[in-house]
Amino acid sequence: MNENRNPSGAPRTSTTAVIALAAVAALVGFAAVYGTLGRPDNTGVSEAPTAPAKDTAEGRRRAPGLPAFVFKKTPEPLADVNFIDETDAPRTLKDFRGKTVLLNLWATWCAPCREEMPSLDRLQRELGSETFEVVALAVDRTGREAARKFLDSIGVTSLKLYADPTTRAGSALKAIGMPTTILIDPQGREIGRLPGPAEWDTADAKALIASAIAAPAASN
Repeated sequence: MNENRNPSGAPRTSTTAVIALAAVAALVGFAAVYGTLGRPDNTGVSEAPTAPAKDTAEGRRRAPGLPAFVFKKTPEPLADVNFIDETDAPRTLKDFRGKTVLLNLWATWCAPCREEMPSLDRLQRELGSETFEVVALAVDRTGREAARKFLDSIGVTSLKLYADPTTRAGSALKAIGMPTTILIDPQGREIGRLPGPAEWDTADAKALIASAIAAPAASN
């Protein structure tokens, strides 16, 4: 009798083959998770996925032209993270109260950040004022000097340098990866965020910023 065939005559799948297939499937699954969550040694977070996961907890209004941007139902308080400026002076998010802020968390090892940063620079050049600022914060253990070399290498001229060599800002602000961009109202509350890169000087992006700047004035 052929023990590798079932009563109908079809070959049986051996226990060894089943185990082997299961092991391959497990490895594939592990690789997929690691590709999303893995990170360089010099940071506390990974590159953000280009397609954001659905957030069922907030339900949620999306910005026209920026489908990855998710509004909070109502503005929510943010952690007041610590970082330094180009002179090594200590700064916190409270320093920007009174302004609408587009806070961009980035890192020198992040390829999408390199692609995105010029549009943030152009946005600051066009809209930066006493009521609005793009705050590009390098969340990167390589520190301030490496961040400056990165910005210089891509021709950034309008953005000020801010850095968090401790990388604590990423977890404190609940960033799932780099880049993550958070729109903040003048009271220091989160209006919404976009995980992953975007073109921040498009008409749709500027309309989003303009509406955020106008909202406090309309409420007065």
